[in-house]
Amino acid sequence: MKLHIKNMVCNRCKMVVKAELQKLGFNPVSVDLGEVTLQENILLADKLIIGNQLKIFGFELLEDKRAQISEQIKTSVIDLVHYSKEPLKINLSAYLSNLLNLEYPQLSTIFSEVESQTIEKYFIAQKIERVKEMLTYGELTLSEIAFELNYSSVAHLSSQFKKVTGLTPSVYKNLNHRKPLDEV
Repeated sequence: MKLHIKNMVCNRCKMVVKAELQKLGFNPVSVDLGEVTLQENILLADKLIIGNQLKIFGFELLEDKRAQISEQIKTSVIDLVHYSKEPLKINLSAYLSNLLNLEYPQLSTIFSEVESQTIEKYFIAQKIERVKEMLTYGELTLSEIAFELNYSSVAHLSSQFKKVTGLTPSVYKNLNHRKPLDEV
């Protein structure tokens, strides 16, 4: 049985969800960002128990199909921007359509209605958060960051960064403040 869970944004989230499900006596077969597959089928009462336990940690079970699709889009974008080692070789719309087996216009409409923003704006927001993280660690130059995040140029990255944050990357680096991923 599959459970769709909101606000899973990192590997620690996956560990917490898995541990909590095991504490409750369930057997997760797989735990991915936003989705858990359980070995057993569960009853409505079990879902309520799981939902209440996960809520303690800031997670939420998603029953609505549109909310599930929106969350799948979000976790796919987060995974792509923050955890993928390979740059995206196709455009984002084709990537999401292939991954979720739905036409992009349908995905876009659902996401915009559920999240009150476009997929593109969400994708840019995640990329900017990744840039912030990389600037904070200070291990890469802005040119290397632009290359790693598939920007066409440092100027494009800097322009987008300033448009989103109101700051240049160098000013941000000196101020150093970031939001958690689930608040983006």
